[in-house]
Amino acid sequence: MTQNLAALLPIVKAAPVVPVLIIDDVKTAVPLARALVAGGLTALEVTLRTPDALECIRAIKGEVEGANVGAGTILTPKQFDEAVAAGSTFLVSPGISPKLLAHAAGSPVPLLPGIATAGEAMWLLEEGYGAAKFFPAEQAGGAPYLKALASPLPGLMFCPTGGVSLKNASTYLALKNVVCVGGSWVAPAAAVAAGDWAAITTLAAEAAALKAA
Repeated sequence: MTQNLAALLPIVKAAPVVPVLIIDDVKTAVPLARALVAGGLTALEVTLRTPDALECIRAIKGEVEGANVGAGTILTPKQFDEAVAAGSTFLVSPGISPKLLAHAAGSPVPLLPGIATAGEAMWLLEEGYGAAKFFPAEQAGGAPYLKALASPLPGLMFCPTGGVSLKNASTYLALKNVVCVGGSWVAPAAAVAAGDWAAITTLAAEAAALKAA
């Protein structure tokens, strides 16, 4: 089993922050994505936590130039296939399972699986993975934990997600084994509900200006 890093890295390295989006209304998907892309954030993770998530992915894929839309909260092989069929260019899971890793093997659409321990990191390395989501980042040990993993596990890069904000994102991005961070602060629910796309573009531009190591 191997991870398609050649496809994944250009997507997640395009900007230091990957917005993690929970979209309740498909009508907001396209303007939200356009606002984020306008601010410089092009890799968009639409989580499969709402009934219309797949339709949101289809809409963004078809209508938002410059966006690399992916699906998050992938838990099963069935969700993997549905997200790929909807047009996802990358997939993200909160954890790892033998069934999901086996199903993802050889797929041209790369999976960024979530891990929280050194043991899980070793498992991914054995399976041919070179990048993982570190989740839930703050609760699992934060930047000090990831820094401690860098020396014994130099073959794995991370996208920490969970409790990451503008306040602490730079601490993560300064680590040599962090390629980007994931966060929801760039698309606050109140701004989305109000259709304040200018405010979201401003937040996205602020996030895009952060620097990875």
